[in-house]
Amino acid sequence: MGRTDFSRMRCPVARSMAVLGERWAMLVLREAFYGTTRFDAFERNLGIAPNILSARLKDLTEHGLLERVPLPEGARHAYRLTEKGRDFFPAYLALKAWADRWMTGPEGPLVVLEEAATGRPVQSPPVLSSAGTPLRPEDVRVLPGPGAGRATRARFGGEAGHG
Repeated sequence: MGRTDFSRMRCPVARSMAVLGERWAMLVLREAFYGTTRFDAFERNLGIAPNILSARLKDLTEHGLLERVPLPEGARHAYRLTEKGRDFFPAYLALKAWADRWMTGPEGPLVVLEEAATGRPVQSPPVLSSAGTPLRPEDVRVLPGPGAGRATRARFGGEAGHG
């Protein structure tokens, strides 16, 4: 059985996973968030094969998260985050906070992030209710959005329920 093509699904989360769900994509973005811009530095920092890195950089560039920028020395170029790529930073911080809590050893996280201007730890953006209290999955009602099709409206358009 072949793999499902998420890029053709109506669901934007599924389409996002077509780009971000490949196992190296998130790590390439991590490196971009950490300031890596050059192919050789991505390759060294990730320990990734050049052909795999080339394919991931191409994908992230084609999907508008990175842009390829020529460097003054001629044949070389750098990869820089686009606005779309920068908009993913809070999602990365949430993933890193979860990973630091649940996937690290007893010695703690390998990398900590701090604000350059203050030296204070970077906090993952909390998910809060309109009253400012923590919001849990069971506190959210799922409703069809303006782009919903018939199946989504049938699934979520009935009585408002939780979960």
